[in-house]
Amino acid sequence: MASITLGGNPIHTSGELPAIGTKIADFKLINTDLAVVSLSDFAGKKVVLNIFPSVDTGTCAASVRKFNENASKLENTKVLCISRDLPFAQKRFCAAEGLENVVNLSDFKNGEFGKTNGLEITDGPLAGLHSRVIIVIDENGIITHTEQVGEIADEPNYEAAIATL
Repeated sequence: MASITLGGNPIHTSGELPAIGTKIADFKLINTDLAVVSLSDFAGKKVVLNIFPSVDTGTCAASVRKFNENASKLENTKVLCISRDLPFAQKRFCAAEGLENVVNLSDFKNGEFGKTNGLEITDGPLAGLHSRVIIVIDENGIITHTEQVGEIADEPNYEAAIATL
């Protein structure tokens, strides 16, 4: 279990992030068109998993905007923005912001993605949502970078994630 903070107050996650050098487990999430999408749909591509509590918060929205800006410059790379938001909220946000370079995916049904990867928040006011995490995966499905943001209101280290690509 990882210990992170929300407004300086300790909260916890369901486990530890997958280890660098290992393969991340395949997953099934729902896209904004309500279709099931899995990691295997992006086989042969580098993948950035931008994971966060809710697109309706300032920091989460900023991370989607920042990765959208950077994604258009990355060769053979897809950025997947993952939260427990409903697909409708994700679609509304991206349409309102004009964001077209990221893929929004929802873990709203049962939170299995968050539980499997040890990033579900287990206590405090955000219990059940995902913590702020970046996971970078190479073309072979191997994890090359992870970051669990210590204070959930802080933005991730975008440069470190992009440098591993």
